[in-house]
Amino acid sequence: MQSISSAQARRIALAAQGFADPAHSRPTLRTLQRAVDRTGVLQVDSVNVLQRAHYMPIYSRIGPYDTDLLHRAADRRPRRLVEYWAHVQALMPVDLWPVMHHRREHYRARGGKWAVVAEDRALERQLLADVTARGASTARDLDDGLPRRTDHWGWNWSRTRQMLDYLFTVGDLAIASRNAQFEIRYDLPSRVLPPDVLATPPLAEHDAHVELVRRAARSHGVATVADLRDYYRLPLLADAERAVSELVAAGELEPVRVEGWSRTGYLHHAARRPRRIRARALLSPFDPVVWERTRAEELFGFRYRIEIYTPAHKREYGYYVLPFLLDDRLVARVDLKADRGAGVLRVPAAYAEAHAPPETAAELAAELRRLADWLGLVDVVVDPRGDLAPALAAEVTAAP
Repeated sequence: MQSISSAQARRIALAAQGFADPAHSRPTLRTLQRAVDRTGVLQVDSVNVLQRAHYMPIYSRIGPYDTDLLHRAADRRPRRLVEYWAHVQALMPVDLWPVMHHRREHYRARGGKWAVVAEDRALERQLLADVTARGASTARDLDDGLPRRTDHWGWNWSRTRQMLDYLFTVGDLAIASRNAQFEIRYDLPSRVLPPDVLATPPLAEHDAHVELVRRAARSHGVATVADLRDYYRLPLLADAERAVSELVAAGELEPVRVEGWSRTGYLHHAARRPRRIRARALLSPFDPVVWERTRAEELFGFRYRIEIYTPAHKREYGYYVLPFLLDDRLVARVDLKADRGAGVLRVPAAYAEAHAPPETAAELAAELRRLADWLGLVDVVVDPRGDLAPALAAEVTAAP
């Protein structure tokens, strides 16, 4: 069995995610497509303290880009991306729609996330008829302000919203877009997805698992079975193990020993092995490089936990903390907030990793300036919290 060093594994993984691709001076739809081909999916999340989650991985890989490029790919015909429960709620390439047939059928069999609502066939028929007649619609458009639950801070959905979510998970409706308030606009799949995608025969469940693991392996470069299972959230580890065995037998994956890993790694047959990575990027908490926290620890020696749901007085690093990638290492982490009212990118805290090189503060300051410009903010303000904060503040102040 081949052995690879931890540094090689990091470079392979980052190249697979697009961090070895040449920069484009002016990102285009083709540039964006290349980035999405690397990541495979873009996780969607409602937190907007900095920037919505699905915009950030593209920025991290191609730099400042016109976000309308992503809207063109996801919201307008011919669509290249569509939202579905891929990793979690995520934008995925439209050609994954037939691959996800087994998942939609699984939701149908179990009644979606809202079993009691799925049993309300009258509401189901009414909503399908309404969407057919009206076109793309939000829950608010369709329920005319019906009372919502008040027993949960984040899921106070009306019965209509719950049923629409069920119809989305089973594929009777699809997501056409989101409005300015981030509310989902539902429509018929025939009005959202390209005809050739809808005409593609669905894959059987095992074949779908193999295809999802194949894509996960391509996006990882090198990974454990657990990593490959997590990428598209296969229900059972055994499903991933069977798919991996099949891909090994076909020569698409090769078992390898990776320095510092307790589990066998699997190297994709087409994975690039760059001698070095030159990168400078802030990574969203929902970036595929770090979303599986055990993998981030094995690859980078970087223990990372998002603390949004942790009470403020118990947070170790901050509310919305982004790892800072410099070349092939995660060298720092910064708590960030886009203060749009004041036109300022705020840095409530900044911390260096033990192995951070001397140029970390200067490189991070330059990246923060670039991020602020992309977000339309005019200044960067660094608070004194964290061991990196004084040097970072000095670099930010010194920058022209």
